Amino acid sequence: MSILLIPGIGGAEWIVIILVVVLFFGGKKIPELMRGLGSGIREFNDAKNNVKGQIEKGLNEKPKSDTEETK
Repeated sequence: MSILLIPGIGGAEWIVIILVVVLFFGGKKIPELMRGLGSGIREFNDAKNNVKGQIEKGLNEKPKSDTEETK
């Protein structure tokens, strides 16, 4: 099974990708890049969990009957 479920990318390809990233960004910029990536993933997961919670809350609410709406 490939890392991150990307078909066709094995160990040697990942090494080449990492080397290109190091050469392109430089060693000092990589921690900053990873912090930004981690922050973005965290925000995405928070938003995803918020939407999931709202959907579950909506499914668990009892529907209002017509007589309750007219009161």
